[in-house]
Amino acid sequence: MQTKPSLIPADTSLPSLANVRADETMFGHFLDWLGKLAVNLVVATLILVVTFWVAAWLAGVARRGLGRMHRKNPDPTLESFVSSLVRYAVVAVGLVAVLQQLGVQATSIIAVLGAASLAIGLALQGALSNVAAGVMILLFRPYKVGDVIETSTRNGTVKALDLLFTEIATPDNVKVMIPNSKVFGDVILNYSTHRSRRADVVFKVPLKTDLVTVLQKMRERAEGDPRVRKEPAPMIEVVDLSEAFAQAAIRVWTAKEDYGPVKTDLMLAAHLWAEDPTRVLPPPRPSKAPDPSPAMPGDAEHHLFRLPHPRLGPRKDRRSDPRSPRSPPTA
Repeated sequence: MQTKPSLIPADTSLPSLANVRADETMFGHFLDWLGKLAVNLVVATLILVVTFWVAAWLAGVARRGLGRMHRKNPDPTLESFVSSLVRYAVVAVGLVAVLQQLGVQATSIIAVLGAASLAIGLALQGALSNVAAGVMILLFRPYKVGDVIETSTRNGTVKALDLLFTEIATPDNVKVMIPNSKVFGDVILNYSTHRSRRADVVFKVPLKTDLVTVLQKMRERAEGDPRVRKEPAPMIEVVDLSEAFAQAAIRVWTAKEDYGPVKTDLMLAAHLWAEDPTRVLPPPRPSKAPDPSPAMPGDAEHHLFRLPHPRLGPRKDRRSDPRSPRSPPTA
């Protein structure tokens, strides 16, 4: 009787029962490891979400706290810097906790960070110098956001200040980014620190023109200008004398907001009167400086001698307004 040929060779040995049990054990360990990994991933995701929420919340708390501490003189530069520092610190702690949850040891993390920081420090020496200069600027505060400054290369209004760059807007409204190391390592002129500035105008008067009359008119114009401070009083003097002309100077103190207009007005008046002392000039323009008078008790909206806003108009008294429900009845 002929038998059918078998598909399995005769010399093939079947797996033993011990090997089957070992494979089942390995598969079970793999499933356990996969379950633990899934749990760790879920926990790490929750830690990451909570970390970002706590970082944003603490950054807001720091910003509001600094705002309350400097309520009379708010400092947006310091508030932004401290809030960013708090946010990054909390995020760094949260990332370390996430890595530990995933099984990475903290010692290895610190070793890797140390080696990476050394390599980055050697590669980015210029950037680190900007960071150090930014920290020094934030500590010593030679200027802040909104100040008008001048460095060796540019001048303008400070728009932003971070750890790497200082952003200024030039008088013709051009955005300029200056590295902090160049700003802090050079001379800084801050035109916004003091409320008053002295405007010096040097002008020439021909000898054929009456010098005394020109000087008297310049003094009267300076003393009659509401933008010029009474104390210190305006000072006018002759600084040079030659065969063709006499050179004089007038020095007046004014608010920093009126420095440019006052200096321009005095220069124009000196030029016109040097040619013809009998010329009649228009009166000086009003001041652009804010009202420095303090707020009156119980009046938080208006300052002394400050005009009402043109859109709002004069403030009405409710007691005299017949349409007001609290107005007393009239006879």
